[in-house]
Amino acid sequence: MEKTEQSTAPIIVIDAGPIIHLDELGSLQLLSDFKKLLVPDAVWHEIEHHRPSAFNDKKISLDKIQVPQDRNAHIQIVCNSFNLDAGETEAIILCSNHPHSILLTDDAAARLAANALGLRAYGTIGVLLRAIRRKQLTPGDVIKKLEEISLKSSLFVRHSLLEEIIVKVKKEYGP
Repeated sequence: MEKTEQSTAPIIVIDAGPIIHLDELGSLQLLSDFKKLLVPDAVWHEIEHHRPSAFNDKKISLDKIQVPQDRNAHIQIVCNSFNLDAGETEAIILCSNHPHSILLTDDAAARLAANALGLRAYGTIGVLLRAIRRKQLTPGDVIKKLEEISLKSSLFVRHSLLEEIIVKVKKEYGP
């Protein structure tokens, strides 16, 4: 039996950062082609507090998920050692409960913890770069979004890192 894209599409567990930052950049629609976006309860409350307008985009379907209280001790130890908050911890727990899922987070410590647990993790910049491959945005549009991060978004990224990414996009896709 041949696998279809829909049957192999990974489950996406999302932390507050990418939703907030993509909304600030006017790019929340880049999440619309993910088949399943799971939002842990603690993350949902964080978004409600910091960026409730993000829930107004009807092109994306966010599923609010209650994370079970019976937590894996190893995961809890890793999350505690990286000093993760409740939302990041719930996102990692939820991701670990769904094999082959992907965590979207802009928190560097959460990505390190996820990697330590063998989970795949990406952030807002990864979603923007993915948009080129998916033909959701042109390379020029993505470069513009990358340049707008420090102006329109609360995402903290070193200017030198953004410049490095922009140079790589230009080199790979042309000016």
